[in-house]
Amino acid sequence: MQNIRKLTEDLFWIGANNRKIDKFEGVYELGSGMSYNSYFGDFGKTVLMDTADKAVAKQFFENLAFCLDGRPLDYVIVHHMEPDHSATLIDLLHHHTETQVICNAKTLQIIGQFFPDLDISSRTTIVKDGDTASIGSHEFKFLFAPMVHWPEVMFSFDMTSGILFSADAFGSYGAIDGSVFADGHDFGSELKDEARRYYTNIVGKYGMQTVAALKKAGELDIKMICPLHSYMWRKDFDKIISCYQTWGSYTPEKQGVLIIEGSIYGNTANVCEVLATELDSRGIESVIYDASVKSASEFIAAAFKYSHIVVAAPTYNMNVYSPVEHVLTELAAHGIKNRTCAVIENGSWAPQSGKIMRELLGKLPGTTVLEDGVTIKSAPDKDTYGSVIKLADAIAATFA
Repeated sequence: MQNIRKLTEDLFWIGANNRKIDKFEGVYELGSGMSYNSYFGDFGKTVLMDTADKAVAKQFFENLAFCLDGRPLDYVIVHHMEPDHSATLIDLLHHHTETQVICNAKTLQIIGQFFPDLDISSRTTIVKDGDTASIGSHEFKFLFAPMVHWPEVMFSFDMTSGILFSADAFGSYGAIDGSVFADGHDFGSELKDEARRYYTNIVGKYGMQTVAALKKAGELDIKMICPLHSYMWRKDFDKIISCYQTWGSYTPEKQGVLIIEGSIYGNTANVCEVLATELDSRGIESVIYDASVKSASEFIAAAFKYSHIVVAAPTYNMNVYSPVEHVLTELAAHGIKNRTCAVIENGSWAPQSGKIMRELLGKLPGTTVLEDGVTIKSAPDKDTYGSVIKLADAIAATFA
């Protein structure tokens, strides 16, 4: 049975939800599934904005067939070639031999890489950045957004209706519940957290490219934003756009401290709890994430959110305790920058983790690693507490 949502008089959401998926891209944990958005325009000419993931192919094709009602599909616009949006493209084009593909040259190259036996050169319209095209009664403008978050990504702007089809930008983790519009949900809590976790993990490394794409979007008279994941935006655009401006520029949302800790027997964790208490007494907000419990995607999102990061880990095989080492590797891979950091190390006979953590944090662009730190030898003692006080003071001084 079809599941279609009417967005305007002639535009329909024909995507689908996968509520069984528990990891996006096999890496990022999902608490409530994932949506795969595709859009159908009935503009005198029929046009499809992207296809969908194989996992939801049955629902997607049922929705499309209902909208077409036996008519040909005139066009498909390919904004992004990642398989969660294009895996069903080959089946679509085999079935709808009449369909013209609208894409850019880089997209056509990647189509050939994914589907080497599919020759669509004779049925493809190649567009360049800033090009316009008439599709039935609507006029479209195409805007390239390379590395947000693949090199071929482009937006399309329906100048007739004011709708921006934004590829992976402005999306979020999670399936769509009830209303397909973001204003039907509370953006101030879970939805914002999932949008942050989505952006910082999927796009986060490409902040410069994100800011460039936002500049292009800012010149448009937008009436609706239709991303490839999660809810559509029909008002209050500043809520999501301002978030992208903050995240894309690596500006912290909050002045506070993310404490990343790994602790084998509880002694390092104890010191982190004491530091959090001392920071609170100085009026500084902090959160503690255990590296052996929290997922890497949550650490990345929190690192984008907070201005300061304290990393605490025992020495482990003359290196950094492996769960914490993994988090540090992910921070670097996702391009986090412009933070103030400090380290807490533990080592019963040859503490090494502090030195290594300093080196890893020092590679993050624009990041300051405080000289003050804490060294624990097995378990905390009075000297350890004194070091915690000094560290709390040093952190507080950077807030002045």
